[in-house]
Amino acid sequence: SPHTENTYRNEFAQLLMRLGDVPVDKLSPERLRSYMLFCTGELKLSEATLHSRLNAIKFYFEQVLKREEFFAEIPRPKKPHTLPKHISPHDVKRLFDHTPNLKHNTMLRLCYGMGLRVSELVALKIADIDSGTMQVHIRRAKGKKDRYANLPTSILEQLRTYFREYRPKEYLFEGQYGGAYTTRSAQAVFKHAMQKAGINKNIGIHGLRHSFATHLLEAGTDISLIQKLL
Repeated sequence: SPHTENTYRNEFAQLLMRLGDVPVDKLSPERLRSYMLFCTGELKLSEATLHSRLNAIKFYFEQVLKREEFFAEIPRPKKPHTLPKHISPHDVKRLFDHTPNLKHNTMLRLCYGMGLRVSELVALKIADIDSGTMQVHIRRAKGKKDRYANLPTSILEQLRTYFREYRPKEYLFEGQYGGAYTTRSAQAVFKHAMQKAGINKNIGIHGLRHSFATHLLEAGTDISLIQKLL
């Protein structure tokens, strides 16, 4: 995806800047191991950043230079196991109640009601929504896999009202100057709504997806079904 391309490019550039005049394709596994230890011990990078940096370098050596066994002796940092962040059903209701803007409110309701990633939310097109079957086609989601998500009955009338008022042309949620709404703008909508609702939790819009799953689980939904919905 463009996001992955950008991440790999930025992370690989960090290695190039550290090497200076040393050609990157002349690096030995030992030298690269030392570099990763430097990133861990001296730069104090987080586990997530270390994984991104290693993935970028691994892509270069394995996919570009075709050195398949180059990374056999370079250990990956262990990611800490943390519970996903979510908010209570009561807070979800407060969030919606404190978002009077129709477009923003519809975005948040869809994100929660279908358990969408923010990238999937902003990529929704009008043609992807089938109110006849109450299904939404999620195209090329994470891992470039398509899936269908159930459209909540409770949001159908609001969705129609939103469409009549905003008249989007291609994407369901369009930016100020057309085209798809940006993920950054959607994050800002969520953050502003959280502040207005007085919900003091360090959580991003992805927390609505976790809340969707958590609330289904608490309601007794089979976990395998929740996995399929996600």
